[in-house]
Amino acid sequence: MIYDYRVTTGTGEELDLSAYRGKVILVVNTATGCGFTPQYAPIEQLYRDYHEQGLEILDIPCNQFGGQAPGTDDEIHEFCTLHYNTTFPQMKKADVNGENELPLYTYLKSQKGFEGFGPHPYKELLEKMFSEADPDWAAKSDIKWNFTKFVIDREGNVIARFEPTADMSEVEACVKSVL
Repeated sequence: MIYDYRVTTGTGEELDLSAYRGKVILVVNTATGCGFTPQYAPIEQLYRDYHEQGLEILDIPCNQFGGQAPGTDDEIHEFCTLHYNTTFPQMKKADVNGENELPLYTYLKSQKGFEGFGPHPYKELLEKMFSEADPDWAAKSDIKWNFTKFVIDREGNVIARFEPTADMSEVEACVKSVL
């Protein structure tokens, strides 16, 4: 269950996810220098629109995809607040795949695997890039790129995974359905 995990905040404090029991949680791995970085704006809007109704956001910066989150935790936070006026909490930069991945991500990926990219201008580029690197890439549950999102309902169940190519209106509709 998601409440069995902990993450480290951007300020270095341990956050026990059981503190979010009864909340809807959107977990997203982010990057400041990515083509999907403008998604910070609709994610912030979700937070502003639904936080009072019980939405929490776990923003976990990750530098595993194209080195697109190269800064320190403080630099990443400064970028997000300056460029996107983010107010949701930001966690410590972490890996979401591989031997050093956060245990939270091991769990999330075990609950919702990769189901393909939705229609998006980057879809073909991403698929070509992954196919050249690993012919079996689509069958693996790994996080494929920055801004992959997981929605967790109020009971702690992982109910949806959205790839970065998903339209943010789909993410919002999912969040609204469980608030």
